[in-house]
Amino acid sequence: MAQRQGQCPACGGTVEFRSTMSLVAVCDYCRSVVARTDRELLDQGKVADIADSTSPLQLHLRGTWKGKSFRLVGRVQYLHSAGGRWDEWYVAFADGKWGWLSEAQGRFAMLQHRPLAEESALPDDAELSAGRKFTVGKSGGFTVAEVGRAVVAAAEGELPFSPIWHAEHRFVDLEGPGRLFATIEYRPEGPQVFIGEVVTLGDLGLAEAALKAAPTVTVNALQLNCPHCAGPLALAAPDTAQRVTCPHCRALLDVEGQKLEYLMTLKPPRPPLRIPLGSQGTFRDVSYTVIGYLRRSVTYDKTYYWQEYLLYAPRLGYRWLVESDQHWSFGQPASPGAITTADLQASFDDRAFRLFQRAEATVRQVWGEFYWKVKVGDTTRMSDYVAPPYALSLETTTNADGTSEINATVLEYVPHEEVEQAFGVADLPRGWGVAPNQPNPVTARLFVDWGLTLAGVWLAAWVIGTIRGQSVDNALTLWAWAMLSLVPLGSLFYSWNFEYRRWQDSEFSPYHTGDDE
Repeated sequence: MAQRQGQCPACGGTVEFRSTMSLVAVCDYCRSVVARTDRELLDQGKVADIADSTSPLQLHLRGTWKGKSFRLVGRVQYLHSAGGRWDEWYVAFADGKWGWLSEAQGRFAMLQHRPLAEESALPDDAELSAGRKFTVGKSGGFTVAEVGRAVVAAAEGELPFSPIWHAEHRFVDLEGPGRLFATIEYRPEGPQVFIGEVVTLGDLGLAEAALKAAPTVTVNALQLNCPHCAGPLALAAPDTAQRVTCPHCRALLDVEGQKLEYLMTLKPPRPPLRIPLGSQGTFRDVSYTVIGYLRRSVTYDKTYYWQEYLLYAPRLGYRWLVESDQHWSFGQPASPGAITTADLQASFDDRAFRLFQRAEATVRQVWGEFYWKVKVGDTTRMSDYVAPPYALSLETTTNADGTSEINATVLEYVPHEEVEQAFGVADLPRGWGVAPNQPNPVTARLFVDWGLTLAGVWLAAWVIGTIRGQSVDNALTLWAWAMLSLVPLGSLFYSWNFEYRRWQDSEFSPYHTGDDE
């Protein structure tokens, strides 16, 4: 049997293997990767320290998933080829099995290895692209969310494999209906499939343990100096920031840990912000900080612009406030695997959406801090669907190295007053046009009330006629009905005009006719 405890061959410190499935452990004293065999412990080189993060998890926390108790015994930190890090926690179950708890931008997924008879038939990652749908074994249909590359940047604790440090890690992330999630890792020995689901810390019985382990979680902005002008600037989310702009010299800076690298100077003028960066406010019961601003556009017969404000909450991650034609929407991430599309339709969360536009969106202005390596001129293919008060946006990015990613966002129309109250701003301009996801003020309730009122008039005429012993003049009744119908008939026309204006800039308008061309 392999050793469960021994001395590190590099420094002599004690190295312990708590899981029977672990093959290597990182020495707590010298950061050496120690592999165990039946006879001895072997030194396999050193590994970097784990980068600081706001993760609520830590080694040795205990939890339960689907009735099985487990313990977090190791962690691998990956560096994405496009920048950014994420954590994979090695989970040792009490029954001797193991799995991975993936953590990225406040989102968690519990995964376990699934030996599949069909593994040999899995497509190579070069054959896959974001948005493609296919079936993995008996686990159902998936949507490719990302085809990516990464390297192992750091590790701690125990691991069930001996990784090749800084070697390329090829992976494909898949998302399915509900909370279904899977990853295919392309290793030299062949593809390995890990299947599970998106979870919360509460699902794992870790919420209370994490709070006890870190009773107070404070995220302090990292104070740095611009390498271009030496002016001071702060990172609100230093563990995930990838790009930031200098507020003094308009430099676009690359972020790597606590180091900033000058990339370019952005062209003037500085963008006019409806909500100043750094503004804090409570929106939908969550405290956010406004940390970034993008101006983007699409071009059809003319160019259409909109603005996106990036919101950050330490435990929740990132959300968006989108301003388009002086209308506002609140954006939250959605799972591509939970979305089905066909022709001009999309379905998500039991709602039917209709296609509004397909276009290539371009970044026109950048200001503030971002969790990806954004720059002016970046493009993405987008498809927008609407089901007022909601909109559904699918954005697909394909890179020269063959990697690709699809991001889904569900946006809810927000009244101006709610934005003003949340972030302490006043007098936001009101748009005259109709937003694609703006609710129609005329509802079916109006026509129900109209019908009930007409019935009430008829009933009143009948009661009065019965009491008087003679019928009420029919002309008078019809006149009353006609007067009462003016408001709903006017509302019906207003509702039709409202919908027509909603779709007037869409090539997929249901009101479009051949004469419009």
